[in-house]
Amino acid sequence: MADALPVETRLAAEIDRLKAEIPKTRELYREVCALLFFRFGITPTANRLYQLVKRGSMSTPTQVLGEFWAELREKSRVRIEHPDLPADLGPAAGELVAALWTRATASAEAALDALRDEVEAQRVEAQRSVVAARDELGRVETALEQRTAALLAAQVEVRELEKAQAEGHAARQACEAEVVRLKAEALVRDRELDKVREGFSRDLEKLRESAERAEERLRASEKRALLEIDRERGTAAKLQKDLDAAVKRADSREADHHRAVEVLRAQIGDARHQAGMLQGRLDAVLATNVALQQQLAALRQADTRDARPARAKAASARPTAARPALTRPMRPPATPGTPGASGKPSATPASPATANKPVARRKRG
Repeated sequence: MADALPVETRLAAEIDRLKAEIPKTRELYREVCALLFFRFGITPTANRLYQLVKRGSMSTPTQVLGEFWAELREKSRVRIEHPDLPADLGPAAGELVAALWTRATASAEAALDALRDEVEAQRVEAQRSVVAARDELGRVETALEQRTAALLAAQVEVRELEKAQAEGHAARQACEAEVVRLKAEALVRDRELDKVREGFSRDLEKLRESAERAEERLRASEKRALLEIDRERGTAAKLQKDLDAAVKRADSREADHHRAVEVLRAQIGDARHQAGMLQGRLDAVLATNVALQQQLAALRQADTRDARPARAKAASARPTAARPALTRPMRPPATPGTPGASGKPSATPASPATANKPVARRKRG
């Protein structure tokens, strides 16, 4: 089948070429007959010719095929001609040669048939091989398609990996640049940190010295504080004793104060009574004072109507006579048995305030 396919292909190509070169149908069929028989070794038939050419009617390839066989027999007829050969032996010799040719042809055809059978068997075996090969080819194509799909997927994955690798490379370069920058910053920070550490060490040493001095001062202060605490404890004990004694004295004084308060309350009641009486007298004195002021005003008006030369003399004599008259009515009349009889009216009203002062002082003590 592998050899037959190229023969059919070449035959179809030759027939297409003849169709293009020979427009006449009968001549085309005659050339196809010669092509099949002489070039490809195929015995032409009417059906075969019509299937290959596909022109005209079915009678055309039949007629052309008959003419082709007649012409072929005429050309294959053997004519033996010789000057010394009798005329009646010529046809007999030709027939003998023709018979030999026929037998040789039959023998050749038998050998050809055997060869064709062998070739057909080989063709069938080849077809089986082709079927098996096609099956194997199908399996191979399926596997190839699977592998192609896997290859495509792998290529896609490889592209993605290459893309990811490129991105990773870019990210790695960016990270490396960032690492370089961070290292530079770290170096700068390390230098600054060293400087800070040196300053911190110096400050720490100073602080340690200050702390030691402060600790020494604190210890001295603690000693002084302990001494002060001891002294304060002694003082507190002494003060507690004094406080206890003072409490006792205060209790006794409080009893005395209660008694004095009772006495003072009685005195305050008497003083309030006397104050009421004095208030009545004060009101009478104020009324008398008002009347005297009115009289004085009337006298001043009378004096203004007198002559101015006499006013100076009257004014010089009036103060001596008027002042006793004015001062006498201002004094409240003395009553026997009252504190005002001594001529000091302000002593009695002040007695409540003065009476309260000893009480307040005693409470504070």
